[in-house]
Amino acid sequence: MAKRIEAEIRGATVSLNHLIKLRGQSRGLQMGAGRRVATALAGNYASSFRGRGMDFDEVRAYQPGDDIRSMDWRVTARTGRAHTKLYREERERPVFFLVDHSPEMHFGTRSAFKSVIAAEVAALLAWGAGDNGDRIGGIVFNGDGHVELRPTGGQRGVLRLLKTVIDAPRASHAEPASLTHALARLRHVARPGSQVVILSDFRHLDADGERHLSYLSKHNDLLAVFIFDAMERELPPPGRYNVSDGDDIFAIDTRGAKSRRHYRQLFEQRHHAIESLFKKHGVKLFDMATDADVTPTLRRMLGVVR
Repeated sequence: MAKRIEAEIRGATVSLNHLIKLRGQSRGLQMGAGRRVATALAGNYASSFRGRGMDFDEVRAYQPGDDIRSMDWRVTARTGRAHTKLYREERERPVFFLVDHSPEMHFGTRSAFKSVIAAEVAALLAWGAGDNGDRIGGIVFNGDGHVELRPTGGQRGVLRLLKTVIDAPRASHAEPASLTHALARLRHVARPGSQVVILSDFRHLDADGERHLSYLSKHNDLLAVFIFDAMERELPPPGRYNVSDGDDIFAIDTRGAKSRRHYRQLFEQRHHAIESLFKKHGVKLFDMATDADVTPTLRRMLGVVR
């Protein structure tokens, strides 16, 4: 009985020690570096900073302030207009995690709350990125406000993110525009070329939020993880159930076949809308159910072969 209660508590909350232990499962969990990064530190990726690096990138029209030593005299002579050679240098990549900790994420009927799954996915991907030399930053928001973390390298950056996720207070009422506000802030803190990971159930993604998402997708490499519970997709077997939000208890009746079909259709419509939105903006979207085995599921999503 005690073990069962302990497991139930572990599914509703998550400890820093548990997230630290996930480091051992993060090997090989690398996100694609499809875009170039913009930062002044040496590392493993090609930078959006154009300078006198090792790799030639392109030729463009001369702009005031360009280094005269990089002039392409052949193109200049051929076109009659001054042109400059551009190079790219290798840089570290900032990785930003946008973690939804709003009240709706503190829900789950199978294995764990959505908030716990979000924390585990963030931990696995952050450890993988940190071990690859990336700098970890992010925004954790809970419906009432948010915490911003500037990118920091090494284990320190990962631990700071995980501790912020663990310590985020649970808001009693969510501000509908909290995800929009978080995306707006991310536009200001994520420099072009950053990797961005968004972990949410996307319940409050509105038109303004889509506008911010569109901007971010044009300048960064985005990965979104849609987190949902099985009961959000399908009602439990026909019957009457008592459900609690932590304060009140109320009953739901799942015996009506018509109601069950309508409920399933509503989820499918919402899921399709989320898929279409992210596809429209060229954002990779993965599904993660609360009863999924997180590490193997992530490996399949990212195409990691062990």
